[in-house]
Amino acid sequence: MRYLPLSTADRTAMLATIGAASIDDLFSDVPAEAVLPGPIAGLPNHASEMAVERALVKMAGKNATASTSPFFVGCGAYKHHVPATVDMVIQRGEFLTAYTPYQPEIAQGTLQVLFEFQSQVARLTGMEVANASMYDGSTAMTEAVFMARRITRKPKCLVSAGVHPHYTSVLKTLTRFTGDVVEAGVPKFTQGAPGDDLSSLIASIDGDTSCVVVQNPNLFGHIADLSPLADACHAAGALLIVVVTEIVSLGAIKSPGEMGADIVVGEGQSLGAGLTFGGPYLGLFACRDKHVRQMPGRLCGETVDASGKRGFVLTLSTREQHIRREKATSNICTNSGLIALAFSVHLTLLGEKGLRHLAALNHARAVQLAERLGRMPGVTLLNGAFFNEFTLDLGREARPVVRKLAEKGVLGGVSLGRLWPSEKALTNGMIVAVTETATDEDFDAFEDALDEVMAK
Repeated sequence: MRYLPLSTADRTAMLATIGAASIDDLFSDVPAEAVLPGPIAGLPNHASEMAVERALVKMAGKNATASTSPFFVGCGAYKHHVPATVDMVIQRGEFLTAYTPYQPEIAQGTLQVLFEFQSQVARLTGMEVANASMYDGSTAMTEAVFMARRITRKPKCLVSAGVHPHYTSVLKTLTRFTGDVVEAGVPKFTQGAPGDDLSSLIASIDGDTSCVVVQNPNLFGHIADLSPLADACHAAGALLIVVVTEIVSLGAIKSPGEMGADIVVGEGQSLGAGLTFGGPYLGLFACRDKHVRQMPGRLCGETVDASGKRGFVLTLSTREQHIRREKATSNICTNSGLIALAFSVHLTLLGEKGLRHLAALNHARAVQLAERLGRMPGVTLLNGAFFNEFTLDLGREARPVVRKLAEKGVLGGVSLGRLWPSEKALTNGMIVAVTETATDEDFDAFEDALDEVMAK
């Protein structure tokens, strides 16, 4: 949003138009204790647009960013190269300014994009049908749990310890109002398979279990065969929900659908979106065809018009805008249409061969760095099988190490102490992500900085 300075005369005219005596009247409903007592220290009361821009650029220059530093941070948001073509397409006026495709007569382009996006997501996840996207991965996971309860009419949801804790936190927040019972585990540093708790999940499934939620690769980067868990879920009448936070991984590993998943959700940020300061992101949602009528969100379908020509429409619209709220399969009002387009453009540019090559490159680069760091004194690589993300045991608290790495100009990973601050057993862990954007120079900088920090 552009900065638009106002003169005193401008403010006076605007206040008079809305019938307010002063600017303070605009904030009369704000509690007094929430109002700042005076100007913010260090900031001028007013300045020109050029002066404000210069000051903000100077402040921003103090940040270490993914673009200016060796970057190995992941945990659900990944730095991948996004081709310039993606922005060129999504910034076309017919896509950038379009709002909602309720009127198929004037929205065939948008509807076709969504139909193709759904087809791509279904192919990637190994499922039969996908919707037109959701807000992000965490809300998609929560909607999947709600969907499982509607299908099974059972109250209990088991969440793997390997699911991102922020996703689990969103689930717990929203299920406070629905009556779902959420049982979430605490991860352990199992050598070779950090965060893997599939055996305990299988043992915990009972007649009240609506679904089991697992992440693959999990938060620690561990990859597992989910087939035994799927069999156990189905034997008990429960559904298996698989979360994928790094969608590029599906270019290299077996899809959740092939392993027996009933619902697959994920975060599509890796393709087309970039990091963008935490959003907007892209929730992916796919399921078996037999469950499609319980699927939340928008679903774009193919049809023919009165002349027999191929066309696209929104179908099975059981959302709150169309039916009674208590009967709706979703109260999420929209989809991330522009980000879904970016995802679809990026994936189309790659094609199947390109995606597999990209995934192979990510894995190869991650293996190279993992081997280098795992040989360092005091550092233990915990993972056996992983894609482009792995966990290190530093033998000491990881949070100060991560901070010191940043001071040396390397954004080296995520400390588990930030994600599970109450779990002392996890404080030595650091999760490192490697994508195709990491260079050999970045590897050298990371290894040198970590060696120096660990030696002190």
